[in-house]
Amino acid sequence: MSRGYFITFEGLDGSGKTTQLRRLAASLEAEGHKVVTLRQPGGTALGDRIRSILLDSKSEATLGPIAPAAEMALMFADRAQSIAEIILPALEAGSIVLCDRYTDSSEAYQGGGRQLGSERILAMHRAACDNLQPDLTLLLLPSLEASLHRARRRNQRHIHQKGADENRFERESDDFYRRIYEKYEEIAAREPHRVIPIRDEASIDEIQARIHEIAAARIPAPVATP
Repeated sequence: MSRGYFITFEGLDGSGKTTQLRRLAASLEAEGHKVVTLRQPGGTALGDRIRSILLDSKSEATLGPIAPAAEMALMFADRAQSIAEIILPALEAGSIVLCDRYTDSSEAYQGGGRQLGSERILAMHRAACDNLQPDLTLLLLPSLEASLHRARRRNQRHIHQKGADENRFERESDDFYRRIYEKYEEIAAREPHRVIPIRDEASIDEIQARIHEIAAARIPAPVATP
């Protein structure tokens, strides 16, 4: 059986990456592909516990402030578990794996936003993830101004809908998100074959069509079952 195909979705909060991941999964399944979807952090029992610690601002009331390096280490603990428990078994079974965030998020958020630098993130990736790289990364990256506006709007909507406090990332400053955006730009320039920026500020359907076109050009045809 041939190895599956590993696609990651990246972008700032509110970029629409989760919506587009779900739409691509549905279209690929309709074409006969086996598809496995997951998000990071989360997706495993350990990962869900880590996600709660990392994202819930209330966790700091009992744990205290989380140091940037500790945040990075927790992200990679989650990632190592999801690779072992979900990603590698799915790839070995010939499935297409669609992952909502991966190491590029750590490089952007902890390396850029928290200013830990790319070198430390990539060293952790080699150690914790055995350097497993996606075959394709779809980076939803409209203009900086649009990205900041969407992130703020998403954060306020989250608070209004759930009646909850902002999570730890949602309360960060525009400068924090600007550093993330710039780091994503750097990653895309460094790895142009793997990372495909989707800069269109178009409709959801138009972006979906563009993403499907990119993915279809790279993913092997599904194997017919007897």
